[in-house]
Amino acid sequence: MQLAEDQARSLFAAARVARLATADSRGQPHLVPVTFAVAGGMVYIAIDHKPKTTLNLKRLRNISVNPAASLLVDHYSDDWSALWWARADGQARILADEAARQHPVDLLVAKYPQYAERRPEGPVISISVARWSGWAADPGAVPDTARTR
Repeated sequence: MQLAEDQARSLFAAARVARLATADSRGQPHLVPVTFAVAGGMVYIAIDHKPKTTLNLKRLRNISVNPAASLLVDHYSDDWSALWWARADGQARILADEAARQHPVDLLVAKYPQYAERRPEGPVISISVARWSGWAADPGAVPDTARTR
């Protein structure tokens, strides 16, 4: 069953990891797992110190030519009545300026203890969410945090 927008947003915000989907100028999709923080209608993702082959990341190149982005979080269970997913669709931009990065990085530090030990120093992806959506096999089975917000 379709979730209400506020319930989808709450489920999304409480999740620990999401998948970020971007596309290049030809529409070729690219999907990566990300850590993130939500504030109001914004989702923030930092380019952090975790090992990467390059800092010339496909997700950043894609956003620079095509700002449309989607993020997905989900819960899988062998009990299929407990399945759910929540998605955020919006427009992304890259924040490289230290002043613009400060608040998003503070949000990420508050959510992830690893970032308190080593703050992300790379650019931040900022996504202005135009639509929160979601689905649950049994809306009564979703975590309480999503039902009470």
